[in-house]
Amino acid sequence: ALHQLYYDPNIENKNLAQKWLMQAQVSPQAWHFSWQLLDMEKVPEIQYFGASALHIKISRYWNDIPADQYESLKSQLFNQITRFASGSKIVLTRLCVALASLALSMMPEAWPCAVADMVRLFQAEDSNVDGRARCLALLELLTVLPEEFQTSRLPQYRKGQVRSVLAQECSSVFPLLEQLLRQQDSPGFIKQKVLKCFSSWVQLEIPLMECENLIQAAFASLRDPELFDTAVEAIVNAISQPDAQRYVNTLLKLIPPVLGLQEQLRQALQSGDMETSHGICRIAVALGENHSRALLDQVEHWQSFLALVNMIMFCTGIPGHYPVNETTSSLTLTFWYTLQDDILSFEAEKQAVYQQVYRPVYFQLVDVLLHKAQFPSDEEYGFWSSDEKEQFRIYRVDISDTLMYVYEMLGAELLSSLYDKLGRVLTSTEQPSSWQHTEALLYGFQSIAETIDVNYSDVVPGLIGLIPRISISNVQLADTVMFTIGALSEWLADHPVMINNVLPLVLQALGNPELSISSVSTLKKICRECKYDLPPYAANIVAVSQDVLMKQIHKTSQCMWLMQALGFLLSALQVEEILKNLHSLITPYIQQLEKLAEETPNPSNKLAIIHILGLLSNLFTTLDISHHDDDHESAEVKKLPVPQGPNPVVVVLQQVFQLIQKVLSKWLNDAQVVESVCAIFEKSVKTLLDDFAPMVPQLCEMLGQMYSTIPQASAIDLTRQLVHIFAHEPAHFPPIKALFLLVTSITLSLFQQGPRDHPDIVDSFMQLLAQALKRKPDLFLCSSLDVKAVFHCGVLSLKFPEAPTVKASCGFFTELLPRCGEIPPVGQVVHENGKLLLQAVLEGVGGQASRSLMDHFAEILFALNKHCFSYLSVWIKEVMQQEGFPSARVSPEQKDTFGQQILRERVNKRRVKEMVKEFTLLCRGLHGTEYTADY
Repeated sequence: ALHQLYYDPNIENKNLAQKWLMQAQVSPQAWHFSWQLLDMEKVPEIQYFGASALHIKISRYWNDIPADQYESLKSQLFNQITRFASGSKIVLTRLCVALASLALSMMPEAWPCAVADMVRLFQAEDSNVDGRARCLALLELLTVLPEEFQTSRLPQYRKGQVRSVLAQECSSVFPLLEQLLRQQDSPGFIKQKVLKCFSSWVQLEIPLMECENLIQAAFASLRDPELFDTAVEAIVNAISQPDAQRYVNTLLKLIPPVLGLQEQLRQALQSGDMETSHGICRIAVALGENHSRALLDQVEHWQSFLALVNMIMFCTGIPGHYPVNETTSSLTLTFWYTLQDDILSFEAEKQAVYQQVYRPVYFQLVDVLLHKAQFPSDEEYGFWSSDEKEQFRIYRVDISDTLMYVYEMLGAELLSSLYDKLGRVLTSTEQPSSWQHTEALLYGFQSIAETIDVNYSDVVPGLIGLIPRISISNVQLADTVMFTIGALSEWLADHPVMINNVLPLVLQALGNPELSISSVSTLKKICRECKYDLPPYAANIVAVSQDVLMKQIHKTSQCMWLMQALGFLLSALQVEEILKNLHSLITPYIQQLEKLAEETPNPSNKLAIIHILGLLSNLFTTLDISHHDDDHESAEVKKLPVPQGPNPVVVVLQQVFQLIQKVLSKWLNDAQVVESVCAIFEKSVKTLLDDFAPMVPQLCEMLGQMYSTIPQASAIDLTRQLVHIFAHEPAHFPPIKALFLLVTSITLSLFQQGPRDHPDIVDSFMQLLAQALKRKPDLFLCSSLDVKAVFHCGVLSLKFPEAPTVKASCGFFTELLPRCGEIPPVGQVVHENGKLLLQAVLEGVGGQASRSLMDHFAEILFALNKHCFSYLSVWIKEVMQQEGFPSARVSPEQKDTFGQQILRERVNKRRVKEMVKEFTLLCRGLHGTEYTADY
């Protein structure tokens, strides 16, 4: 089987072999064949399998081993490790892991001084194996022991017990490690292993002062290029353990050696050695970030901590462009968050002292970050790969977030300082500054204005005045100018006289395809925030937008955003103005659509149709003259009187209705076109709410015809929307009721033909039923609604393999069951057929359905118990009596216990969810395995 696994070219044979071998590993026979596979004559792959099988048996099936065999198993493993000390490395490691697992299970009772014993046994002279090989085998064993502990499956109480035993036993390990590190004649590969071993042990939360000598020895190893990376890992792991902050004196002793690395750091930068500069920076950041609070507390040592902070500042501002010439500066950003949080968490007096020391540091940080955020020269940037450009973009976002955070420390003074610098750069006559400098300062401004309310700031008017003076020479600068204007859109809403300063720039940028995203999103923000002040500019905005739409300058998604912007803009105009603008805006598209409706369907005209329908639905998403979305007070003052007469959107929809029907008649087979048509109405209904009423009769009729010809999910979703909004409007509900009954009866007949090919329709249908029960339960009183058939469809849907469909069906039942009392037809169907529902739910819990759905099944069980208790107590007994149901892995006692637990819990839904999770793990044979740790 192993031969087949490793050497057979046929993938199916490999898979079969792997399956068989996995079963073999956990079989009782593994105890015997593992030792045979370790025979020295065999090849390492086969020996490796033997060692792995031993580890699996010891770690997962410990309880199968009789206590009187522990000692022989231990000595056999020791013998094998000694044999393999100069043999195959991978087999040696697996054997060490097996012995480590054995030791963890035996400590402390059955094997009191396990670690000391290991050290003693390997140090004993053994003429057959040379000293270095023994030393390496011991280090391997000591390295994997803490690692095996971290991943072991010991129960919680044992974990704590074993951790403290191991922490005490470090006294047997650390002196040995220190001696090996400090010995002049220890070869490099041994020192390497020693540092790895130390790294592994510090994860056990060993007191920092006990690690001090080894940390100092690791610092000495940083001078050896061969040991550098491993020494960095060891130092960072030791400093970063959460418990370390309790040992402040030791932490203070570590600052000088860290500061002592600055010379090595400078040399590395001079010679372009990125690995070394990166490693040194990691050490400085680990000490600063993990312990800034503890070190700040030592007020009398403020200067040495400030020196560390300055070293980290040097790392933040490391020369070169990220990520091409350096990758270090990004590591330092979270340090600045932590330091600021710690300073601001002190009581007033201490905080004032530290603010005095650190405000200048944070102002310097802003300069450093803005310098790092600068783009390289155009020529250099041209050589960057797309991956490097993307990393740089993300890096700038991180800088932006940091600046926004630093604002909390520096406040309005930060904006003033940025404004002053920008003013100097733009007005200086001596030396023209680079566009990169201007862009970075604006970027800093935009970072803050995007999330922080700058309405009170006295520098924003000046900034808006400066923006038109920027000579825009390239795309990156133009983008940032656009985004900065967008970030100030709320400020503009409060200072409308300034709109005219920046609006022309935005409209001009709309014509440039390279500025597509920034210009369109900025216009959308301005139209959303400032719509009541835009009527004087409306004609111009509409004209420019129409022009760029007709010239097809922008990609599809930006065209959609542009339509949303125009929807906001038009919402604030008088109705006749809206209609006039809509007419000029939409007419060209309507003419195109009329032409397309005549053509024979093909892929290219399909895309054109979907594009036009998308433009209309995006326009109608935001065109809202009743101001449903105005929630901020500033709008209250300017609210226009709500106009009488039909809504402009309804007027337009009624004009194009015939045309849309014509398009549909040709494209009914195409789900995407149908979806685009439904989207227009769905967006309009959501925005207009009651104002949509005049459209209801013709829309219901069209949906009925569509669904009768070719059922599609999007038509059901739109029906659900109508039920939701008009459920309590007796005047408009009759056509919706008729549509609901029609959709239901067509879908029921679809179920008779076999619904498996339409999981999306079933999903939407279940959601429609749930919505009807929630908003208009008396629909289920209609004589023409076959409640029993609907119930059976729901039960069928619970067995679908698609999780979203099952989730929707569960949603239907959790709405249906509480109605048993008030709607007689529902009560009758549930009482007669509820056992089938219970059966389907338990099949899912038993392993038929994805584990992610268990909470939803639990909701059904909870609802059954709450609303049909007397029936459930009978059904659950009957169903559970079936042999091997819901899974052959659970015993009759376990099934019985589960049934009783469910019946007892009628108040606490969370408890029922936990019971179902427990039971499903038992049914799947996963209870107490590694799979369940994160479940």
